Amino acid sequence: MQEQTVNITTEYIKLDALLKFAGAVETGGEAKQAVQEGEVMVNGEVCTMRGKKCRPGDVVVLDGMRIVVA
Repeated sequence: MQEQTVNITTEYIKLDALLKFAGAVETGGEAKQAVQEGEVMVNGEVCTMRGKKCRPGDVVVLDGMRIVVA
């Protein structure tokens, strides 16, 4: 599994923006579709809210890519 750490300078980043920023998806539409279809896990649980606030310490998994928010 590929792992990537994403450093943020704000309190949080929305899930769909995080997926785009980390390169897990190419477009916002792809992010929306992946989230709505239940393909994204946040902290070990399936998440269907694309506007979910991801904070430092959260772990997001999509298609074998593990994204750690720092």
